[in-house]
Amino acid sequence: YSDRELVEQITENPYLQYFIGLPGYQEEPPFDASTLVLFRKRINAQMIAEANEYILSNQSKKDDDDTPKPPTGGGTLNDTLSDNEPDNEGTLILDATCAPVNIRYPQDVSLLNEAREKLETIIYRFHKSYGLELPGRYAKRARKDYLAFAKCRKHTAKKIRKALRQQLSYVKRDIGYLDKFMADGYAPKAGEIPLLLTIFRLYEQQQYMYDNKVHSVENRIVSIMQPWIRPIVRGKLNSAVEFGAKLDISIDSDGYARIEKTSFTAYNESGCLKDAVERFKERTGHYPERVLADQIYRTRENRSFCKEKGIRLSGPKLGRPNPATAKTDKKKEYQDNTDRIEVEREFSREKRCYGMGRIVTKLEETQLTSIALSVFVANLFKIQRRILCALFYQYKIFKLKTVWLSPCWT
Repeated sequence: YSDRELVEQITENPYLQYFIGLPGYQEEPPFDASTLVLFRKRINAQMIAEANEYILSNQSKKDDDDTPKPPTGGGTLNDTLSDNEPDNEGTLILDATCAPVNIRYPQDVSLLNEAREKLETIIYRFHKSYGLELPGRYAKRARKDYLAFAKCRKHTAKKIRKALRQQLSYVKRDIGYLDKFMADGYAPKAGEIPLLLTIFRLYEQQQYMYDNKVHSVENRIVSIMQPWIRPIVRGKLNSAVEFGAKLDISIDSDGYARIEKTSFTAYNESGCLKDAVERFKERTGHYPERVLADQIYRTRENRSFCKEKGIRLSGPKLGRPNPATAKTDKKKEYQDNTDRIEVEREFSREKRCYGMGRIVTKLEETQLTSIALSVFVANLFKIQRRILCALFYQYKIFKLKTVWLSPCWT
C-alpha cells in the first residue's frame, strides 16, 4: 500500500489496530500518513544494507557450523599452504535491473503544461501575499490549447511542434513575470525555490530540443516533482525505457541477494563486476569459482581480471572454438545459463511480491530505502522458508520414529 492507503486500511481494520498496539477499536485514523515518511527518512538505505549483511553473515556462519569439519592435525605442508591461500569456491551471479517509480509516462507537452500550472499558482500566491497586481496569465486559453492536443487521437509531428510552441510561450511568459517580481525584491517561499529551479531547467531543456529539433538532452527531467529521476534504457519487450533507479544485484552461493550499486542515472553495469568479486572475497575469504553474468559484463578488462584471479566467467570464450573441448564447453555454457536464471527469478520475486515493481515513495532517499527494503525482506523470507523446511523435516523424522517404536509394531 501507499502511505495514505495504509492509514485507511488501519482505520477500517480492527486486526491491524490490534497489531499496532491500540487499546481498542477507533473510527478515526490513529496517525497521519506523513508520519510514515518521517520514520522512513530515519531508516536510510545504508542502514538496511548493513542489517541485510549482518543477517546474512550470521546465517552463513550457522550453515558453516552445521556442516561437518575435516579432522585437524596430521596435515602436510601442501595442506598448510592451501589453507593460507584458499582455492576459489562458490558461485556469484550478477545482473542489473531497474526499479520503476510510480509516475506517468513523461511527454514534453504534458510536462510543460504541468510547469505552466505550477507557475500560475506561484504567481497567484505572490499576488495574495504581497498585494501585487495580478498579470494576465490566460490560464483558460492555455488549458484549452493543451486539451485540444491531448484529446486528439493522432499526434502528427506538425501538431506536436505547434503544441510545444504554445506551451513554451506560456511558460516563458510566466517565468518573465516571476523574474520581474523577484527583481523588485519579492522572494518566493523556501519550498518554492527548488520547484522553480526545476521548472527553469525544464524550460531550458525543452527550448533547446525544440530549437535544434532533437529528442534527447543530457540529464533530461522527466518529472517536475521528482527531478532526480532519469530515463533508463533497458531494451525490454514491454517497456524499452523505464523511469527509476538502476541497480546491480548479486546472488551468492547460498541464494541470498545483495545490492552492489544503485544510481538514478544510467551507467554501464560492467564496471560493477570487479567490486562485486572483491566484496565476495571479503565475506568468504576466497574468490568465487565462477561468475555468472550476461554479455554486457564480458568485457576484455573483466575477462582479464577473472583470468588473473582464477575465476571462470560465464559465456563463450574469445577466439576460435577448440574441437577437443567444444562439447564440454557447450555443456558448461548451457549449465551456466541455466543457473543464471536465479537472478532473473529474484528480480521477478522482488517486483511482484516485495514492492520493487512500483516504487510509490516520493523522495529520493525514501525511494532508495524502499529498494533496499525489498531485497532485505526477500532474504528474510528465504531464511524463514529454510528454517520451516528444516523443522518440518525434523518433525517427519520424529513422527516416523514414533510410529516405528509404538507398541503396535512390537
